[in-house]
Amino acid sequence: MEDNFPSVLIIEDNQEIRESTAEILELSDYTVYTAADGKSGVDKAIKHLPDIILCDIMMPELDGYGVLYLLSKNKETKNIPFVFLTAKVERSDIRKAMEMGADDYLTKPFDDIELLNAIEVRLKKRSDRKKTQKKQFDIFTADDEKKVLQQLLEKARTRTYRKKQSVYHQGDEPYFLMYVMEGKVRAYFYHDDGREFISNVYKKGEFFGHEFVFTKEPYNHSVETFEEAKIAQIARDDFLELLQKNLSVTRNFLQIMSREIIYKNQQLVGLAYDSVRKKVANALVCVAKKDINTSNTDTCLIRISRDNLSALAGTANETISRMLSDFIDERLISKEGNAIRIYSIKKLKEIKQ
Repeated sequence: MEDNFPSVLIIEDNQEIRESTAEILELSDYTVYTAADGKSGVDKAIKHLPDIILCDIMMPELDGYGVLYLLSKNKETKNIPFVFLTAKVERSDIRKAMEMGADDYLTKPFDDIELLNAIEVRLKKRSDRKKTQKKQFDIFTADDEKKVLQQLLEKARTRTYRKKQSVYHQGDEPYFLMYVMEGKVRAYFYHDDGREFISNVYKKGEFFGHEFVFTKEPYNHSVETFEEAKIAQIARDDFLELLQKNLSVTRNFLQIMSREIIYKNQQLVGLAYDSVRKKVANALVCVAKKDINTSNTDTCLIRISRDNLSALAGTANETISRMLSDFIDERLISKEGNAIRIYSIKKLKEIKQ
């Protein structure tokens, strides 16, 4: 018997039926496991994880219904095709088997053709289902992502914004999924005391506003550009229709939103417990990461006003000036006109409290 052949587990207390069925399947190039009772059948199913299970209904100690119930509760065996072997032909017994999740049944006595056909049909359905699931849930390749993005952008309208121009305001309705084609934007809101807080920065190639497209609730923040920017506005209905048709797109956006939740949790913890020094360092790192040229280098040149850096760090403008001076003295950064040269993103990330 070869491991690469389809495997079948036969659970049958009648030795003659068990052995004759096993013989037929082995001659047809199946790998066969056998069990003489329900309890040992469950153990062998968990141990070998066969491709399909044939199980008698009427057995001592643990009958076929009990076997099916136990295997359906095990995450490793619950999706294995399950075929009942039964001498019963009452409609109620057949209905009970199907209601419990059996895939098929064979009435004894059955001939070789009936047996092989039943197994082949169930194995083919399982194979087709796996292929469909793999196709639907495969992680996006770069080419897949480009194709889907192109589909969305073909239907989108594109707008060019000036520096510091509003993209949308808190309270606006989310009719569009936004995509940054050029430039950078900031998402921000105001605290009750009037202080501004930047909750995120989005760069070229990133989506924003998607969480409100899903909920269809008004935005709880505003977005404006850091610099001149080009934004694609993808109609909400077009986006939601694509999600329904393509589960890979849905998975991709779940990954995006999951990463954002992790970032926001870290941000909240940092605002609550980090020192001022750590907050300013983290704000500089955040801006550096949003620079499209920093993926393969530890140094970069960033442009951000002190007001924006203050709003991102959640601290006062005067504190920003003091911390930047300290970082200059420590040769972590330098000023180059209106820009900040970061000498080591890694060292800024490693700053302690």
